[in-house]
Amino acid sequence: MLSEIVKNALLTATANSQTTDPVDFIKANTLKEYFSELAPKALNVGIRIVIAGIMFFVGFQLIKLIRKLIKKGLTKAKTDVGVKQFVDSFINALLIVLLILLVAVECGIDAASIVAIIGSAGVAISLAVQGSLSNLVGGVLILILKPFQVGDYIVDAGSGMEGFVIEIKIFHTRLRTYDNRIIVLPNGNLANNVITNVTKEDTRKIDIDVSIAYDADIDLAKSVLQEMLEEDETVLKDKEHRVVVNKLGDSGVELIVRFWVKTEDYWNSLYRITENTKKTLDKAGVSIPFPQMDVHMVP
Repeated sequence: MLSEIVKNALLTATANSQTTDPVDFIKANTLKEYFSELAPKALNVGIRIVIAGIMFFVGFQLIKLIRKLIKKGLTKAKTDVGVKQFVDSFINALLIVLLILLVAVECGIDAASIVAIIGSAGVAISLAVQGSLSNLVGGVLILILKPFQVGDYIVDAGSGMEGFVIEIKIFHTRLRTYDNRIIVLPNGNLANNVITNVTKEDTRKIDIDVSIAYDADIDLAKSVLQEMLEEDETVLKDKEHRVVVNKLGDSGVELIVRFWVKTEDYWNSLYRITENTKKTLDKAGVSIPFPQMDVHMVP
């Protein structure tokens, strides 16, 4: 077949011109045919790239619109803030992946090839991102079981970290500490560890331990401390608030000043009443003993 084509080309070249080199003539026609086909191909590739760019831009704007509509719907449904944050980040990641696939197909990459590559790489990817998948599942469990929500103050027993929950994302949860540090904890760890939700309830109990000397008047100490609790505005009077003898210690009689406050008043009340306990006992003349040991010498 090829020999016949070359033969016909040589005959044509000889008939057209006796002075033209047949080999040069074939090369010239080949280059001419190559460049004649190059222009349409280049134009087609350019058009595809432009269309892909437009698709990416329009798709990105469409993703923003979809996220906005979903957020609006979740807000109207009075959905928890953590759920909104999780759904938003998940939808954003999913739609961006779909957009990239569509753009790749528009650029000429075979869709079947993409699916085959994703399928063959699925096992390897799943092994490589086991931690991420665990965190994803942990995030879903947190949203379903709701051990905490955005705004709660939690303590993670596993890491010892604590703070206010400010974001619940697909793979992690962000906390803000009292001294304004940001802590990022994996959702997988949070789902598997013991979590203390400090602010889940509206009220909290406070126990303040205080010792008085053995020769001090116990009834007087209890009376003045009880009066102090009655006068404090943050102490909830409809809940237990009393002073009791806890035990007889090595250096003195150990009392417990027990009361309840609103959760938002916890720290201020703890600091203030601890200080007032010392002042109240000093004013009543009740001494707080130092640790001491009696030594008896046997001759």
